[in-house]
Amino acid sequence: MEITNSFEVPAPTEKVWSYMLDVTKVVVCMPGASLTETIDDTHWKGKLTMKLGPVSLNFAGKVEMAERDDEAHRVVLKASGMEQRGKGAASATVTSKLESMDEGGTRVDVVQDIKVSGQAAQFSRGMMQDVSAKLTKQFAECLKTNISVEEAEAAAIVPEAADANPDAVEPRAPVPQRMEAKPVSGLRLAFGALGSAIARFFKRLFGRKIE
Repeated sequence: MEITNSFEVPAPTEKVWSYMLDVTKVVVCMPGASLTETIDDTHWKGKLTMKLGPVSLNFAGKVEMAERDDEAHRVVLKASGMEQRGKGAASATVTSKLESMDEGGTRVDVVQDIKVSGQAAQFSRGMMQDVSAKLTKQFAECLKTNISVEEAEAAAIVPEAADANPDAVEPRAPVPQRMEAKPVSGLRLAFGALGSAIARFFKRLFGRKIE
């Protein structure tokens, strides 16, 4: 199944692009994900844990940076893994495309082509889309925070010349803390997805959006 999500980051495109290419930074913002080994500059091994209601999915697998276009700001990651306690498998091709916005900042479009078997296959497309949207939102918030932290840390570095005249240095704002994606409650995801499914049902039934 193909799932598309988008989000905006209030930072220059080159800054966001540099961050997106660093998988060790990106994985910090992915709920339930962790790297276990760096093979080389474009290949990694990792784990992914996701809970949805009573079902806990634990995958171990590999990630590859299959394509990278610095001019178009487009990167393709391919991931595949097997359930550690089951016969299920999952694979995903994730294409991220960055575009500069007229008002400043960067728009990130993410297309995920996902294939699953085993326990994960029991979930409907609608539920998978809802879960993906919620995880993407959390990823985006983490990404925005950590990019702003990097910028604040860079601004907080005192130039060498200031050492000779410390009185000339203006007080700087405290540097905010980096963020890590927290595991998402399976029950909260399940109820969130259920609520979205009910809203879609009534929207189709009455032909209007239900708040």
